[in-house]
Amino acid sequence: MKYSIRALAWPTLLAVTLAGCATTAPMHFHTLVPQASGAATANAASFLIDVQPVDIPPQVDQPQLILRQGASDVVMLDGERWASPLADEVRGALSADLSSMLGTHDVNGLPRGAGQSIVRIKLDVRRFDSELGGQATLEAAWTVRGKTSAACASRVSEPAGSSYSDLVQAHQRALAQVAGQIAQVARAVGSGQDGRCP
Repeated sequence: MKYSIRALAWPTLLAVTLAGCATTAPMHFHTLVPQASGAATANAASFLIDVQPVDIPPQVDQPQLILRQGASDVVMLDGERWASPLADEVRGALSADLSSMLGTHDVNGLPRGAGQSIVRIKLDVRRFDSELGGQATLEAAWTVRGKTSAACASRVSEPAGSSYSDLVQAHQRALAQVAGQIAQVARAVGSGQDGRCP
């Protein structure tokens, strides 16, 4: 019995393709939003916050984690991805941190009642560097506007650790530090005082 080469090639090609799919590395997703804390803030703010959309440098605004290597090299990790766009991850983390620190709620995109005191917060990320085994570095300019206003800048670095999860947690800590600085200014601005940059 004779078989054509084409007929024999299809099962072989199918087997190779399926074998390739079976050995594909699993994809991991990461979030910057911290776990919810059950602890209540002792000194709850008398105002609501409106955390505006965050600006992110285009070179790191990718679905994949971007690692910095050396002075000029970057590596895009296809198997390590953000759970949502990086700008949304940063905004979500900042909103969660500020809501917890101030004992208030983020009303961005929600209807507001008449007479509610609202402090608006805008973060512009200038640098978001990730070095495995090195540092997670965040540089950002930010504004706080309420009864008064303030424009400030922050630069924070945290030890990154040797795993991708450690690196993401380092970025969570860096964002929490920046949120702490913003919260300090927001309390002053929300009460009508001049907000002094940390």
